Parts: sequence; structure tokens; C-alpha cells
Amino acid sequence: MLAYLCGPIEFASDGGRLWRRKLVPFLRDELGHRVYDPAEDQRKNLTEEEVAHFRSWKRTDLDRFRRTVRKIIHYDLDQIENRADYVVCYLGENSTPSGGTPAELTVAYRKGIPVYLVSEAPIEQISGWMLACADQVFGSLEELKKFLLARYGRERQTVLWKE
Repeated sequence: MLAYLCGPIEFASDGGRLWRRKLVPFLRDELGHRVYDPAEDQRKNLTEEEVAHFRSWKRTDLDRFRRTVRKIIHYDLDQIENRADYVVCYLGENSTPSGGTPAELTVAYRKGIPVYLVSEAPIEQISGWMLACADQVFGSLEELKKFLLARYGRERQTVLWKE
């Protein structure tokens, strides 16, 4: 199984890394799942020059910036469409705006890939679009972990294999 970790990166204060770093060991060690974390994979399908300069191109060379980000978009959406078994989306209480997050959820929804949305914010403050793409909504990562253990835990999988 492959979990795709979705959530704000560009404008998140920590680059969207902290919650992912807390969740990855659980997914890997407790569930035995592989994880694709776009916040940790800055290389993706980019050249050395693109990795080194694309952020500055946003100010200095918008066309080149767009071409490079389109490569990132293609790469990340390909991970969801062709590799992910489920998507975990985390929106912290003070989540920053994100263009990629709703797009990634939409792709998963359209492909029938389960989306598990975690948000500490009240439901009325979450985008209706993102809520509609989600299969399950959780108020914390701990709630998500309990659900994932029940749904994908090794014991559950062992029972399924015996049936």
C-alpha cells in the first residue's frame, strides 16, 4: 500500500513537514505501508538547475517558473493517479492557502482513491470542495491513526487473507 501525504507546503511555516514526519513512522512501521511525501521529495523530476532556482524564478522569470512548477504538478498528480492507494490530507488549525491541495484531493476523488482528511478547524471553516472529496474526516492525527489501524492494520489484513 502507498499513502500519499497531501497538504499545504508552499506557504506553510514549516514547509508542511512536521505533521508528515510525525505520521510517516506510524504508516511505515505500524501498517507496513510505503509513503510518498511531496514535502520531502523536492527533486521530483526536476533538473539540478530547476531545483536550485525555480523559487527565485517566480520573481525573475515567470514563464520558466510556470514550466518548472508544471513539471512538479504532473509528477505529483501522477503519484496519486497511478501509485497511491489512499491519500491523507492534513489541514492544521491555521492552515495556509494552498492551490495544490484541493487539486490533489480532486484527482484522488475522481479516480476513486480514498481520501482521509484531518483538520483541527471546525467543519464550517473547511472548504466544501475538499470536504466533498474526502471519504472520512478526522479531528486529529490520533483519530486518523485509530481508523487506519482498524482499516489497514496487519491483524485486519491477516484476517482478510484467510477469508
